[in-house]
Amino acid sequence: MLEVLGITAPIFCIIGLGYLASRTGLLSREQMRGLGTFVITFAMPALVIKALALRPISEVLNPHYLIAYVLASLGCLATGILVFRKLHGQSLTSSAIAGMGMGTSNSGFIGFPIALVAVGPQAGVALALGMMVENLVMIPLSLALAEAGSQGGGSMTKVLRETFKRLSRNPLILGIIAGVTLSLTEVKLPTVALKLVEMLSLASAPVALFVIGGVLYGTKVRGQLGEIAQIGAGKLVLHPLLLGLLFLLLSDIEPNMMLAGLIMASAPMMSVYPILGQRFGLEGRCAAALVLTTLTSFFTISLLLIVARL
Repeated sequence: MLEVLGITAPIFCIIGLGYLASRTGLLSREQMRGLGTFVITFAMPALVIKALALRPISEVLNPHYLIAYVLASLGCLATGILVFRKLHGQSLTSSAIAGMGMGTSNSGFIGFPIALVAVGPQAGVALALGMMVENLVMIPLSLALAEAGSQGGGSMTKVLRETFKRLSRNPLILGIIAGVTLSLTEVKLPTVALKLVEMLSLASAPVALFVIGGVLYGTKVRGQLGEIAQIGAGKLVLHPLLLGLLFLLLSDIEPNMMLAGLIMASAPMMSVYPILGQRFGLEGRCAAALVLTTLTSFFTISLLLIVARL
């Protein structure tokens, strides 16, 4: 138990420091946003490049891992749509956004820092593969379904086209492409470039966690508690459970990669979830779900690590 707390407690303490920095006015919301931009634009792409470029392509592009992660994430999206459509009678738009919250993790800001401590450098590979699933499959598909629901089903192609156009300029996606290319070609980074990448990558985990704390300040959990709890249960329980079952079926996945993937799936939804929901007037529910799952994930991830060590 103490060993597990040694992993999770410092992670959530840094989140708490970010929260206190915003609450006391030490850093403004704009300054927190600037730190987040630094992480997304420079630190995490460097981390992904470092994780992928130094490994053989056979280890990077693990097809069974990818299949399991895609199917588990899509399973959560489908469950969210089914539950909110059938049980709550909500629109396809609202249901798709709920399903996106269940099936897309905060891989970079929470999942990766914990996985890095738990399994070491392989966490970077799990981060890159998770980012590929989230950015190339889950987010475009969820937004396309949500847009189709709000527009009577006629705009899915347009939304997918615009989403992929935006993703083509995403630094994280560019970092994945660069890392995979270096791994494929077996080209070694020059000493100066490698040192630069290493220095930037070291900043990714602590700054990302600090930013999460700052984002949580001012976000309130109010109303729609039942729906929020269902989204949180889908994210923190269903997502890792489905992934674990698929990992057992595809038994040739290396144990450390399995644990890293389960930690990623056990993380709360991505920090931009309320921003994506804002387009459809669902930012309140999305922000409340983000707060609830982030706080609860301390206990669920700790439980996962305890079970993993039995």
